[in-house]
Amino acid sequence: MATALFFASSTGNTEEVAQKIADNLGNIEMFNICDEDIQKINKFDKIILGTSTWGEGELQDDWDEIWEDFCELDLSGKTVALFGLGDQDGYGDEFCDALGIMYEQVKKANANIIGFTSTQDYDFEYSKAQIDDEFAGLVIDEDNQDDLTDERIKTWVEKIKADIL
Repeated sequence: MATALFFASSTGNTEEVAQKIADNLGNIEMFNICDEDIQKINKFDKIILGTSTWGEGELQDDWDEIWEDFCELDLSGKTVALFGLGDQDGYGDEFCDALGIMYEQVKKANANIIGFTSTQDYDFEYSKAQIDDEFAGLVIDEDNQDDLTDERIKTWVEKIKADIL
């Protein structure tokens, strides 16, 4: 079964990162969750989910709107990779918390989660997305480290490619 990338974007940054991930991976389908029924996830065995963090460590609005339905999904047998965007300087005490919230739910839904990345080269105080010395997925800071985005995406895609395609 094909791979799908589901994302939500308020300012366009998450959509741009999603497109770069899709371009690096090649043959995957991409969906903005504000235009789709979240049940569409059930059609795929390999899934990439992307979000940004808003407010005080909260989910992006479109994810928040469908969160109850998302929490009802059973992801058993599915391979899931996660990516998140955040601002480590402006919101260092809740950096990429939405990614952590998503990780906890995907874990609870019994998915096989791949694509953890190192917290090295980031400067933040706290993140719900941090598990020991790793993030629960790819973390992008377009506000402060946009010069590292393309290389981080490329490295992450190479890491997950064999398991997600």
